[in-house]
Amino acid sequence: MTTTAPTASPKLGIAGALTRATITSPLTLLFLLAAFAVGLMALAAIPREEEPQISVPMVDVRLMAPGLSADETVEAVTRPIEIALKGLDGVEHVYSRSEDDGALVTARFEVGTNPEAAIVRVQQKLREPGIAPAALGSEPQVTVKGIDDVPVLVVTLTADPAVRDRWSDAALYQVAGDLKAEIAKIDGVGSSFVVGGRPLELRVAPDPARLAAYGVPLPSLVDAVQSAARAMPLGAAAASGQSQDTTMGSRLTGVGDVAALSVRSVTGAPVLVGDVADVSLTPRDDAVRAWAIRKSGEGAAASWQSSPTVAIAFAKRPGTNAVVITSAVREAISRAEGTLVPVGLRAEIVRDYGATANEKANELLFHLGLATLSIVVLIFLAIGRREAVVTLVVIPTTILLTLFAAHLMGYTINRVSLFALIFAIGILVDDAIVVIENIARHWNMSGGRSRIDAAVDAVAEVGNPTIVATLTVVVALLPMMFVSGLMGPYMAPIPANASAAMVFSFFVAVVVAPWLMVLVAPRGAAAALAQHHDSEGLLGRLYRKVATPVIA
Repeated sequence: MTTTAPTASPKLGIAGALTRATITSPLTLLFLLAAFAVGLMALAAIPREEEPQISVPMVDVRLMAPGLSADETVEAVTRPIEIALKGLDGVEHVYSRSEDDGALVTARFEVGTNPEAAIVRVQQKLREPGIAPAALGSEPQVTVKGIDDVPVLVVTLTADPAVRDRWSDAALYQVAGDLKAEIAKIDGVGSSFVVGGRPLELRVAPDPARLAAYGVPLPSLVDAVQSAARAMPLGAAAASGQSQDTTMGSRLTGVGDVAALSVRSVTGAPVLVGDVADVSLTPRDDAVRAWAIRKSGEGAAASWQSSPTVAIAFAKRPGTNAVVITSAVREAISRAEGTLVPVGLRAEIVRDYGATANEKANELLFHLGLATLSIVVLIFLAIGRREAVVTLVVIPTTILLTLFAAHLMGYTINRVSLFALIFAIGILVDDAIVVIENIARHWNMSGGRSRIDAAVDAVAEVGNPTIVATLTVVVALLPMMFVSGLMGPYMAPIPANASAAMVFSFFVAVVVAPWLMVLVAPRGAAAALAQHHDSEGLLGRLYRKVATPVIA
């Protein structure tokens, strides 16, 4: 099989001009090294998580309505708030729960709404006259929840079987509070909360018989406790050349202070709170309690033992790396064992979002590398050794540039974004293969051209079709970014990353691939390439046998 040189060189076009400007330029090597550098930095810095982050703000409005039943709360409180929130711009759904003495109304905003803007809209609406009933016991409590409030790590505190009788749920709650406050100091840790356990509260239980015996009305006892628990700053007082802050009232520090309070009786006789009521520091009754159940023994002697437990959940701040955050929290918990977490308590990690996200990201990165090597091996078997070497450089360069672009666009490494890269490998390698094979074909042609001129002509010949093919894929993928609802932001990494990969693959194919072909081509390349390409090979012979009867 013989080939003849074309009668005229094709117009360079965009692709040919890029190749002509970079094929002998030392800046091409710098571009290649810079691409690897920024890509590797992006790979190390980009946050890792299992799922893409979606902004779906949900604003909770909690209202207290003392003395109202659930039915009365619906008419007087819940319904006016629901109507007001439904009229807000961006609100998609409104949910409510009415109960005795209060209600909870939740407004779910549209996907992509800024959480800060959502809570400001709700607060402004509640301040309008006639929205929130004036007779409520307190101001409405407005809080916003989103995807970043989902815990990334949960740790449980449970007493060892040998000492579980010495640890109550109230004691566990106090330890959990100290541990939560310590871990909250870590950079990147967001909201946290405790599930289980019972906080301590100061309880004053009036005794009707003693109240009657001492002649103390119940309202007098209530007023005495409430007024004594208040302290008001009066400012600074100067004495002996020194200034000291002064307060009016007293601060109660314990059970004894409350029991020693004076109460007015109908006879005027001095009566103390401890004379007419039982004062104690006890766990609160309305808190959620949790239990850990473990099996001890085997066979017929096996039994199940339960002990109180407390769970502490930690979320991460928006845009932070879940892997880094959970690793730092784990280290903080390990340091706290024996100090904040006393000996005899188990601090067990029952959920680690960062570890699972890192594991899945590493698994997908492994498959990404495996897919790259598979393509390189296929090109080595089908085209040649030099073409495989060039492809081995081109694909990682394109992927690293895509990761850098994803980091700039605010995307994270998750299962969807990595799927986009794996999906894009099969099409981003097309540009490089077309350019590489056409360069090899032009080097095989006679005509007295240098390798550089032949490479430029080869790129120019396929430049316009390559541009059209690249833009066709991009145009086909981009509409996926405009899908409405939850699926739009969730699937957005696919069109964004795949489109970026296609654009980068074109520039790498017309800039890096020709430069690498010239670099790896042996001296006297014309004869060597002619010998290689004059032979049809196994695939060529197979194609000729199949195609000849069809065409003829």
